[in-house]
Amino acid sequence: MQTVTILGATGSIGCSTLDVINRHPDKYRVFAITGNQQIEKLLQQAKDCAARYVVLADDNLYDKAREMAAQMQVESEILCGHKALEEVASAPEVTSVMAAIVGAAGLLPTLAAVKAGKRVLLANKEALVMSGALFIDAARQSGAEILPIDSEHNAIFQCLPDNFEYGELAASGIKQILLTGSGGPFRERTLATFSDISVEEACHHPNWSMGRKITVDSATMMNKGLEFIEACWLFGATSDDITVVLHPQSVIHSMVQYNDGSVIAQLGNPDMRTPIAYGLAWPERIDAGVAPLDFAKMADLSFSSPCYERYPNLKLAIDACNAGQAATTRLNAANEIAVAAFLDGEVGFTDIARINEETLNKLEPVSVSSLQQILEEDRKARDVARELVRGIA
Repeated sequence: MQTVTILGATGSIGCSTLDVINRHPDKYRVFAITGNQQIEKLLQQAKDCAARYVVLADDNLYDKAREMAAQMQVESEILCGHKALEEVASAPEVTSVMAAIVGAAGLLPTLAAVKAGKRVLLANKEALVMSGALFIDAARQSGAEILPIDSEHNAIFQCLPDNFEYGELAASGIKQILLTGSGGPFRERTLATFSDISVEEACHHPNWSMGRKITVDSATMMNKGLEFIEACWLFGATSDDITVVLHPQSVIHSMVQYNDGSVIAQLGNPDMRTPIAYGLAWPERIDAGVAPLDFAKMADLSFSSPCYERYPNLKLAIDACNAGQAATTRLNAANEIAVAAFLDGEVGFTDIARINEETLNKLEPVSVSSLQQILEEDRKARDVARELVRGIA
């Protein structure tokens, strides 16, 4: 019986995790679920899964949550604040932690789970983008298992040889990691019209159902850029070891190319319950509630290389990966500010990449080695990005 904490339970990954867990009550029980603003939804989830704790990030929501819990007859204990997030992620009773808080807000509780030696199901790519070296070192020291949940990284993990050792791609006969991406909703849209892209258009992904922020990131391919950085840290790869391939159908989730000419791919319907179930049960496999592919009905599969003129954020991310930890931390911070401003109608779609690039250009290169330094670079980049947003707005 695994005891699970779900960081970010009200998001799409959190909901899918609860769905998989509910299919296997003999294998999993929920220790704690956390959320941000959707109090009623979080409390209903807690009631349905009998979570011991409900944690809200905002301390100011405590009284409201307690009142609503009493009205809804929720027996879970209510906690609030960032310290509480870290506590339920590192509690001795917990065996596995689903890290699904979007953005930089998920870094500290995810790192707490790693330091406590938990099995961490990593759906928060920003944790590695912001603090890759610290994160990996902490896992080595604590013995934590880090299992990737992003469909692409989970696919790569499944395609690696059983004897793969971290960073030893050449010794494992690996020539390239092929990181696939759909190209988003604007893969064939005329570039001259990109400045007219609306929030509604950018929030509609052709294949996946996700939150608004990550859907916009998929439209700009910043999401793929962050995944590129994450893949380097997850597998000990360099930027030369990874190639991004556009695959609009999102059937092949990623591939590993070997020196003998073989390419091993992981295929499946675009449903996050598959990698979630794989992470929860690894090395076993359990029912995820996902229908298998019907090859007789499958459309043709197509592939192409990304155009950086169409996806400047992807190029920014790869360049930041080569520049080092401070650059990737700053890029992630600027992008969070830029995307939020776009969603609020303050800037246009093409301004997102512009804000990201100008933020990186305005800050001098530095070397970071501590969590305090990383958080400081995150803060500085957000300040610069906010100033750029104000200038545009």
